[in-house]
Amino acid sequence: MLKKLASGPYLFWIAMFIIVPILMILFFSMVTVESDGSYTFTVSNYVRAFDPIYVTVLLRSLKIAVQATLICLVLGYPMAMILAKMDPRYRTTAVMLFVVPMWMNFLLRTYAWMTILGKNGVLNGILSFFGLPQMTFLYSEGAVLLGMVYNFLPFMVLPIYTVLMKMDKSLIEAAEDLGGNKKTVFTKVVLPLSLPGILSGVSMVFMPAVSTFVISNLLYGGQYMLVGNLIEQQFLVVNDWHFGSAVAMILMLLILVSMAVMNKLGGSGVEEKGVNLW
Repeated sequence: MLKKLASGPYLFWIAMFIIVPILMILFFSMVTVESDGSYTFTVSNYVRAFDPIYVTVLLRSLKIAVQATLICLVLGYPMAMILAKMDPRYRTTAVMLFVVPMWMNFLLRTYAWMTILGKNGVLNGILSFFGLPQMTFLYSEGAVLLGMVYNFLPFMVLPIYTVLMKMDKSLIEAAEDLGGNKKTVFTKVVLPLSLPGILSGVSMVFMPAVSTFVISNLLYGGQYMLVGNLIEQQFLVVNDWHFGSAVAMILMLLILVSMAVMNKLGGSGVEEKGVNLW
């Protein structure tokens, strides 16, 4: 009885701020407003969401989210290994260097890149100092991708680092005693055992990357339409909450499917499978 009472505030919070808003969005996505103010249930909002122009926006969002996730993985995994092998005296400070920027407001971190990449920004200032022609860094797809990688890289590094730190070092020693070189030990032992951290990092990077709208608004001047920008536009500019809700529901379904796949791949049997590879 005491446990049920203790969980009451938590259940109330979930109901009021998660379940109820989702049900409201679902309701808005499946209705249209008639001239007399009444609601009519319809799937026209979902049909409209699959118009080629909106499918293009969705595919563009998926493409850049996958690119950002892959870059974060390529950069984050070696960094996580370096942190895991670092001297304990310096490891805490190094990890803090990844965590501290996350304490700063997301919007401010993105604004900082506008100063760096702008026409009169830091990078062009360096080019001018060496007598080189200025370049256009801001308001490009590369700038958006850079902003995503910068903001979401810690979400890739920290899960992988945590898994590597908890890894049983005796398995690595056993692999080395059996004659495995560094490449073999990494591919047959370390990499399979770190899959849960990789999958967790991929999920934590892909989900915000596919739904972001602030980064593209600031670093591309609002001219690079992603699905997050489309939803924001429908709610705040066009005032078409019904179509915006339909797109939001489709995006949420896509994210839930990706989470289910990641959870399936990162099941409890990963470690056993990784060990058996040797």
